[in-house]
Order: sequence, then structure tokens, then C-alpha cells
Amino acid sequence: MKSHARAVVIGGGVVGVSTLYHLVKKGWSDVMLVERKELTSGSTWHAAGLLPLFNMSYSVGQIHKYSVRLYGELEAETGQHVGFARCSNIRLARTADRMDEFHYYAGVAKTIGVNVNWLTPAELREIWPLCNTDGILGAIQHPDDGYVQPADLTQALAKGARAGGAQIHRNTAVIAIEQTAGGEWLVKTDKGDIIAEHVISASGNFARKTGAMVGLDVPVIPVEHQYIVTEPHPEILARKRQGLPEMGVLRESDSSWYMREEAGGLLLGPYEVGAPCCYLDGPGDDSEYELFQEDIERLMPHIEAAIERVPAFGEVGVKQVYNGAIAYTPDGSPIIGPAWGLRNFWFNEGHSFGVTAAGGAGWQLAEWIVEGEPTIDMMGVDPRRFGPYASRGYLKAKNEEAYANVFTVHYPDEERPAARPLKRAPCYGRMADLGAVFGTVYGWERPNWFAPEGYVVPAGELDVDDVITRHNHPPADHSGRIRERWSFRRSNYFDFVGSECRHVHQAVGLLDMSAFAKCVVSGPGAEAWLDSLVANRIPKKIGRVNLCHMLSHNGGVRSEFTIYRTGPQSFYLVSAGAFERHDHDYLEKRMPRDGSVRLQPVTAQIGVLVLAGPEARALLQKLTDADLSNEAFPWLTGKRINVGHAMADALRVNFVGELGWELHHPIEMQTTIFDLLMEAGREFDIRPFGIRAMDAMRIEKSYRLIPRELSIEYAALESGLDRFVHLNKGTFIGRDALVEWQQQGFRNRFVTLEVHDAETADARGNEAVWKEGELVGRCTSGGFGWRLDKSLALAMVRPELGELGSELEVQILGRNHPATVIVESPFDPENSRLRA
Repeated sequence: MKSHARAVVIGGGVVGVSTLYHLVKKGWSDVMLVERKELTSGSTWHAAGLLPLFNMSYSVGQIHKYSVRLYGELEAETGQHVGFARCSNIRLARTADRMDEFHYYAGVAKTIGVNVNWLTPAELREIWPLCNTDGILGAIQHPDDGYVQPADLTQALAKGARAGGAQIHRNTAVIAIEQTAGGEWLVKTDKGDIIAEHVISASGNFARKTGAMVGLDVPVIPVEHQYIVTEPHPEILARKRQGLPEMGVLRESDSSWYMREEAGGLLLGPYEVGAPCCYLDGPGDDSEYELFQEDIERLMPHIEAAIERVPAFGEVGVKQVYNGAIAYTPDGSPIIGPAWGLRNFWFNEGHSFGVTAAGGAGWQLAEWIVEGEPTIDMMGVDPRRFGPYASRGYLKAKNEEAYANVFTVHYPDEERPAARPLKRAPCYGRMADLGAVFGTVYGWERPNWFAPEGYVVPAGELDVDDVITRHNHPPADHSGRIRERWSFRRSNYFDFVGSECRHVHQAVGLLDMSAFAKCVVSGPGAEAWLDSLVANRIPKKIGRVNLCHMLSHNGGVRSEFTIYRTGPQSFYLVSAGAFERHDHDYLEKRMPRDGSVRLQPVTAQIGVLVLAGPEARALLQKLTDADLSNEAFPWLTGKRINVGHAMADALRVNFVGELGWELHHPIEMQTTIFDLLMEAGREFDIRPFGIRAMDAMRIEKSYRLIPRELSIEYAALESGLDRFVHLNKGTFIGRDALVEWQQQGFRNRFVTLEVHDAETADARGNEAVWKEGELVGRCTSGGFGWRLDKSLALAMVRPELGELGSELEVQILGRNHPATVIVESPFDPENSRLRA
């Protein structure tokens, strides 16, 4: 075994071996993989090998698409059989909500190039003659996917990696990982030590043990998953003798199971409520090819549903039951990318669909390691989307919840209840008393919208479908009532959100944004350092506020910051709460090592209340002796003011396009400030508003969000950030790449669309945009603009179609709606209300 390598991969499952293979494909031959036992001996060996292209995540969808393509080519490259059966995958719909989900997904699929066919019940019966089609409304089919033999796939990837110079060391256990003074990694194994520039953790069920070696609490805990293999069935054997094609993978999402042919019989895999987490402290040191005792009892509702749908499943005996561990994260998506707080330590962990994702995950991680950036937007799988709040107890609750919801309808407005509430701003109780219906971001509770006193969703609208996965609402909340019904269409809260928008527009509203990520950057080198990171100019005067974007190395957009200059050498930075660990990690890793810059995270120390609306000035002026006139306190400035007997840094910015201030205050003063504002605001009819109203109003202003309109996949100038990008200011990250991208020509243009004839549903993002039957773009956001009384969408389209008045079509839940390119910021394009 060599003592030095450019990169060491820890873990010999399909994900780890794929990572090694793709590093070799990127030209790195001096790479090594170490596996404590045999390849595939963790979870890979017992995986069912399914390759579902279906995924509602833009990031994961592209990863799965690449994997399926790669696996179809791997045997020709390596000569190693992978057992790829491209038999297709069929998903059944028994409810109207499920059909909406499939229509929404079909838009995602279209924009990333995944083929989807729609099947009638009759067409389904032709493909799957053993399937009872009673009660089926329709189905979708992925003609390009199927299943693979996981062990054979892993061996093929290993063969390809070895052919490129990589080394694989089996029966080699990692016992410690240390970082040297020079920044390299010392990987200690029971067969000797290895010095490496990069370490990739792909250790599956051992992820938490591997992370603990470098001081990280990795947000991965496995969950038990069972599947049943039957004895051969005469009808399936007869089909084989006749040379008929395999019937394909069948999924009845509404009963939460998948089924495929297996050795002349059938394989059934349910996803049930109650499946427990396992290996909370990691597997034992001797764990290899390990299974758990089966528990058929908890699968019975799914088995009975499967027999009703495919009677043949109940006509033969059970051959074997497998119960093995599958790695999970709180949201069910893997963690792929850099570890927080450590240089050149990478994760490829938490794969609940590891065989499906392995190829694409290895591909993108290798791109990231070798080139410095992935080639697709990976925010949906970035390890830093979870924060330190994701501790053991939280993980157990959320991972079991994620497992149980694999097949539930994935509503876009769904807020899952496990492990909540966790982080609460001091005003939480006051907002709750005013009717707040809460959502969560990065562990924080925050109001999504406000229900009238005593409001409850009518019982006749809840759980209306007679299927296992029928839940279309959260449980009763702190009010003791069920106040929200989830939907892909305009749901019960639609008019209430509209009322909030109109009230902010006509009077004044109060919004809790304490979940914002916040930090203070200071020191003699702070200004020059920040200037080298962002594309906009850093505020020069104390009290000035600028919106600044950190670009990726390729000229896309990585992060967005509001930067407020608080002193000669000090700056206050605010960014999206969901990306706190992500944004702060990028800042910390780029800090100069000479001590000239200091970074202090202050998210939990500073609360934020947003006061917005035409009466905001008059209300706030009642509570402060600071001059709030336009001349003394113009737009895009900030200053420390008193709010009654409390204090706050008031920033004259907001995300709704109305006159207003963000009040950034010591968190311990929040309830005082809240009470003062509500009391002083009585004469102005102050009311709280939530995130959904804010989002509706930001779309009317064409304001961009990461990772929707702003992404590493879109050049900053494609996203319409011209006024925030100063190519002539000097060197900053991504500048030269952006100039080169501009010279080569852009493929996208940011537009705002008015969507016509949208009566029951609006765009939400990821919908396909068409022109005369040709795909020409994708929506990034959408919703109803209450101040304009119009359905709107933000989108990226071909540049030539971005001119005002261009006529396009937006596909919403299977129906094409006419859409027109309109002026950017269609509500108050001159910003007269913001500047009032």
C-alpha cells in the first residue's frame, strides 16, 4: 500500500467506488480507496438495485439521470456485466393529488431531459398484465430506467478505476484521520498510514463514525428497510419461456410500495410508518453483510394492498425477507460536497437511493474536487444545508419521518412536523397568539401565514382519498386545530395570504425574519477582503447598504449578501437563513490567515423584525427620536436607532417592495420591540404577515432567490444582475470566468412572465416553458401577484425570447397556459414606494 495519494476514498460500497472511478476519469490516477471489509459488504450488497429517475429535486434528478446513462454504457467500457435490465418503471396514480404530483414532476423531468410517458389504465394492463387496474386514474412510465445488480455494478466501477491507475485496498480499516500542520490529511489504517491531499467519506452506515474522527457530527443515521422475494410464479415463468419482455418496475405510490420481477417471482418493497433508525452509534467493528430480524407485521397493510393490485403476489410462497440498513438524512436527499470547517474533506454520504445516485454523485463530486466547482447546481444535496441543530435526537425523528414519506405526495407547500418546534425566536408565542401557521427553515420556526381566529380546515377536505398515503395536511398545531391543507393548486390559505399582501400594500405589516443568517466581518483587511469576494462594490460610507453577490469560480452565483457598513473596519452581513452554514463556511475558508480579518457569526444573537407598508414611517417615528425622513434616512442606508426604550440597527431595505425597515436588534429585546410596534401600530391597523405573502410580493418585484434564479448554472449576467456586477472594479472571484462566459454568449435570459388563464393553479418553479411546441426554458419561481391581480412566473428562457411582449407558454400541472414577457419588477418598476 502506498504511503501517499492525491485522494483517499473511505468506503467500498457503490458510492465510494463510483467516486474513485470518476476521479480517475478526471485524470487523477494517484488515488486510492480503502474498505474495512469486502467491496459492497455494507448496504450495497442487499440493495434492490432499482434505478428510479423520479425525483422532485432538480439536483437529485440530474444525478439520477446521469447514473442511468452511465450504467447503460459501463459494461461496454469495462467488459464487466452490470445486470442492467432497462425494463422501465411505472408509477400508478389513484388520486387527483397524485396526478397533480405526476404532472408537476413531468415538468421537472422535461427541463432536465428525462423521458416520461403517460399511460392509461388500458395501456398499463398491456405492459403489466398481472396488474389489476381497478381504481387507477393513470400512470407515468420512465422508459429508460429499470434495475441493476448492485454488486456487479460496483465491480465494474472498480475495474474501470483500476484501469486508470487507482488502487483499492480491501480489508483495510481506517482507525484515525488527522490533519497535518501543512494541511494534508493523515489517514491511519490498520495496514499503515497514508498522506493525502483530499479525503472523501463514502462510508455509508459508518458515516457518523467517520465524521467523528475529524470532529464532525454528520447528519446521517440509517433506517431499516425490508423487502420480500417470493418463489417463482407460473405466469411469470411462462412469460419468460415465451420470450416476452420483463414487465418492469411497478410502483403504487398511494400504497407506498414498489414491485419488480426477481428470478421468476416477485420482489416487494414497502415503505412503512414505524420503520426504526438503526446503527445510531454506527455498526460494530465486525459488521459485514449484516441484516436485521424481519418484522412482517408492520408491512401487512402494504402487503395486502399489493395483493389487491397484483393478485399473483399472494399466490406463491415467500422465498426470503431482507431487512437491511439504508442511510438517511432529515430530508431524504444525500449529502454530496465539502465538509464544513475543514479544507479538502468531502462527503458522499446519506444515500437512501444509493445505487441510483452513485454514478451521478461520484461524477459531480469528482468535478467539484478536481475543478473546484460542480457542473450542476448542488444546493439541494450540499452537506451544509443542515446546521449544528441536526443532532442525534433530531436525526432519529426526522430520518424515520423521511423514510415513511418516500411515497407520500410531495406537496410543494408541505411542512413536515417531526422534531418541531426546535428553534424559536422570542416573538414565536406572540405570533402564535395572532394566528401564525408556522413553517421551518434551518431549524427555525417562522410564520408562513396567519389564520383568522378560530379558523379550521373543514373536515370534508381532509384525507379524502381511501389510500394508505392519503394525508394532505399537517397534524393539529399549537392552536389544537388543523389549519392548512396541502395542494399543488391554490389551497385554503390562498385568500388569507392575499389579504396579508394587500394589507402591507395599503397600511403596514410586521414580519419575523430572525432566521436570517448573520455575521460581523471586521479588521484592517475586512474591506479589501470582502471586495475580492463579491461582484458589487462594498459600501464606502458608514451606514450604507449594498446587495452583493459572491460568484462561483465559473461566473455563476454562489451566495447573496446584504452588506451594511457599521464602522471604518466593520461590516454586518445578512444572507438567507437556509444557507447559514453554507455561506459562512465559504467565508471562513477564504479568510486571510494573517489575522487581518475576523468573522463572528451572530445569527442567534440578533433578531430581525421587518416593518413594511406606506404607514411604516409614521408608525416607527412614534417610537424613535431618529429622523426617518427620506432626506435624513434614504433607501439603502442604515443606522442605530432607539425603538422606545430598546434599540435596533434599522436598515431601509426589504424584500416586498414597499416603504419599510428591517429592525436588527439584540434578540433579548425582541419581545419588547414587538410589543412596542404592535401597540404603536394600533392606529395604523398593523397586522403580522408571513413568508408566503413575502414571497408573493417579491415575485411582483422580480427579486431573485438562491438557488432558483441565482445559481452556479446561470451566469450572473444571465440572471439579470447587471447593476450588481461591476466588472471594472478590480479582481474578484469569478470575474474572469464571467467575462469569458459573456464573450462566448449566454444561453439563458431572466424574464418575468404574466401567465394567462391561470384560475386554480399558479407556477411554482421548475415548470417547462414552451414556444410553438419547443422547450425554450424553465420557470424558477411563480405565484399570484395580489397587488397586480395577476398570475406571475419568473423564468430563464432563450435570450432571443426575452424581449418585452414575447408570447410563450407555461405548462402548469399538465396544461399549457399562454404567457407574456412583461417588464421586470412589474409592481412599481421605478421603486417609488421603496424610496418614498
